[in-house]
Amino acid sequence: MSRTVVHMLRHGEVHNPTGILYGRLPGFTLSERGQKQALTVAEHLADHDIAHVVASPLDRAQQTASPIADSHRLELATDARLIEADNLFEGLKVAVGDGALRSPRHWPKLVNPFRPSWGEPYLEIAHRMLGAVQRARSAAEGHEAVCVSHQLPIWTLRRFLEGKRMWHDPRRRECSLASLTSLVFEGEQLVRVVYTEPVGATNPRVTGA
Repeated sequence: MSRTVVHMLRHGEVHNPTGILYGRLPGFTLSERGQKQALTVAEHLADHDIAHVVASPLDRAQQTASPIADSHRLELATDARLIEADNLFEGLKVAVGDGALRSPRHWPKLVNPFRPSWGEPYLEIAHRMLGAVQRARSAAEGHEAVCVSHQLPIWTLRRFLEGKRMWHDPRRRECSLASLTSLVFEGEQLVRVVYTEPVGATNPRVTGA
């Protein structure tokens, strides 16, 4: 059986001076630090057997993926299934004790953390992400692929693949900026998940990172 690795790469740091939850809003691009992180990951993967690079349609993911595609002389593909999770708090400040979470009019959105009631259901996220992974695995069969996505979708996919419950404490996500969650396949079977941080660890509690 052929060995294929699908690297799930979280995008780099975004320019977000007001600290909002930007979600799928247009116009949010990588900060200067984020651009450097994208280059660092590209250097980290330079000697890897990358045969396919695909990204979420959002600017920050496309910008993170471009140096990798360029260094391997590949065309950058786009898969809408890699997009950030839908969220009813998009455009608002949602840090604990701050902004939208202090307003009673928003509290009904928080009644069910298992679904979750404020956005796209976890299981739907996991299923669409898995579809994107399978397409990437097929495109890079016997080699390696890079899928650039976002923290919550990547973390939800990992928990789904590891057979863990979907609801979780966001402060404990192991998915730093520009980190790699690498899925190792033997044929079509997932045999291992490997997590690495080419640019170092970042705080998962920072809103809009």
